[in-house]
Formats: sequence, structure tokens, C-alpha cells
Amino acid sequence: MTSIGVALTTFAVIALAELPDKTAVASLVLGIRYRPAPVLCGIAAGFALQVVLAVLAGSLLRLLPHRWLQVVVAVLFLAGAAVLIFSQRQGQEATEETRRTDRFWPAAWASFAVVALAEFGDLTQVLIANLVARYHDPITVGLASLAAMWGVAACAVLGGKALLRLVPVTLVTRAAAAVMIALAGVTLAEAFG
Repeated sequence: MTSIGVALTTFAVIALAELPDKTAVASLVLGIRYRPAPVLCGIAAGFALQVVLAVLAGSLLRLLPHRWLQVVVAVLFLAGAAVLIFSQRQGQEATEETRRTDRFWPAAWASFAVVALAEFGDLTQVLIANLVARYHDPITVGLASLAAMWGVAACAVLGGKALLRLVPVTLVTRAAAAVMIALAGVTLAEAFG
């Protein structure tokens, strides 16, 4: 697959997986509590840290023999789809009553900490590692993942309430699960084909 194909596939998978994720909800809450600029800066830094960690983990997965690697990647894609399908999301409504602050660094630091901690070991981090191992293109996967995560966070911070009214979370969750199941099938076919 070309780098453009890898980038588009990665962007789609990560964006779909990130939309119903807890960090999207956290981004929405942070965007209500603080001004958007420091929140976006903090979230961007938190996601950058997690993408770097996931790319490193995916690069280590590539050390496995090729067939074993493909089986591990397929199983992890199926596990990711199962997590999306069977996890129960609690609706978390952000309220306008939360206080806003005009100070940049406290808001940026809080946003960074929330995202960095919430994403550690999260489904999207595992997916990024899988995509790096599958496509052997860590830079493209990392950049496309980062763009997808930043895009979802920006939508959540700047227009999250309206977005969630337009696109049902269950639809996004099912679409992400279907893409992951398809990727698992393609990977298994390549492993044993």
C-alpha cells in the first residue's frame, strides 16, 4: 500500500475510534471549562506524546516473525472491534456551569495531563501500534494518527455538542468496529494466503 493509502486508512481508523472515546468527551468538557486555545495546545501535546509511545510499541512488534506479527495484529484489531462493540459508554454531559479561566498555562497543563493519562494504554494507542506493525511505515502512521486525534479533539473542543447531536455515537462506534474487523480479515488472509 502506498504512503497515501496508509495515511488515509490510518486517519479513518483512528478518527472513527477516537470519536466515541473518553478523550473526546474530556476534550468537550475541557473546552467548556477553559478557553479553547490553551485546551487545544495541551491536548495536542498529550496526543503527540501518546502517538510517539504507540509508534515505538508498533516498531517493537515488527521484530516478531512476519506470520506471527500478522496474527498478533489481526487479533489486536479484532480485540479493538470487540471493545468498541461491547463497551458501554456512559453519557457524560458537560454543563455550562463549570468555571472558565483566562490563564493559559493552568488550562494547557490540565488538558495535557487529562489526555496523556486517559490515552495511556487506550484503544487508539493500541490501534496505532498495530498499524505501525502492519504497514511498516511509522512516520506516515504516526502523522496520520496525530492528525486524526487532533481533528477529533478540535471538533470536540470547538463544536462538540453540535457534532454529537448530528452524528450518533453508536453509528460511529459500529463503523469503527466494522473497519477494524475488515482490517483483521485482510491481515489474516495475508498471513495464511
